[in-house]
Amino acid sequence: MSRAATIRAQAPDGAEDVAGATRLAPERRQEAQRPRRHRVLLHNDDFTTMEFVVDVLVRHFHKPPAEAVHVMLQVHHKGRGVAGVYPREVAETKVAEVSAEARDAGYPLLLTTEEE
Repeated sequence: MSRAATIRAQAPDGAEDVAGATRLAPERRQEAQRPRRHRVLLHNDDFTTMEFVVDVLVRHFHKPPAEAVHVMLQVHHKGRGVAGVYPREVAETKVAEVSAEARDAGYPLLLTTEEE
């Protein structure tokens, strides 16, 4: 037997390894999962003005004015409306920023998040 034949070994997957070293089977990769998304909800109250809600939707949630009016009317008629859907951290940040702005403006606007 030649020297080259003695130092080569057959790996389980059919590939040859030098000096009989074993190769680990390739790890199976788990498919990346998308982070769960969270809805930011605006809740109706009797004190926050419709204009303020529309302004918040345009500035913080980047809604076009017509869509902002539509969401505001949902909040007014149905009690709540979806301002946007984001990853959890972004949703929580938006709730904190808008809630602080509403408090500073003297409005009790309530925003919450819920998992999609």
